[in-house]
Amino acid sequence: MPKVAQLIPIAIAAGCAIGLAGYIYLTLHDIAGAILFSFGLLTIVNYKLKLFTSVAGFIHRNELPQLALILGFNAIGCILVGLLTRVAAHPLNETAQQIIGERLANGSLNSGLLAIGCGVIMTISVTFAYRGNIIPLLFGVPIFIKCGFPHCMADTFYLSSCSTAYLME
Repeated sequence: MPKVAQLIPIAIAAGCAIGLAGYIYLTLHDIAGAILFSFGLLTIVNYKLKLFTSVAGFIHRNELPQLALILGFNAIGCILVGLLTRVAAHPLNETAQQIIGERLANGSLNSGLLAIGCGVIMTISVTFAYRGNIIPLLFGVPIFIKCGFPHCMADTFYLSSCSTAYLME
């Protein structure tokens, strides 16, 4: 694992990549959008950025503090892209609200259990990608999206891209 000073930019960049991928998905909100969401994960793997869901399955016990930092800095990147999306007043707000509404309706326990599916798929997909085979990543991302498995960073982007009025409800 890189030192904290090295970790900050590559974790924020990974969050931005997921924010961009989430933006792409919100734009299309169909199977094509789910497939194109893979662009974010391909970017992360290619540039060896640190994304929580890409590294959590590979962390050793003594690296848990760094995993928490990755999560926090990923969130910053996702929020930055989400706020830019909100400022642009793009008509994606309804789709983001729908996704967040579904997560809230599921409840935290059910959403947490469903998120395990995303974690398993990401760990398998990233393992293959680091070995030079990106096909599982191209299939894994649309699978977790269309199955409705929450992805903590994508959900951070969706939440931060919602209008302030929705968040105050």
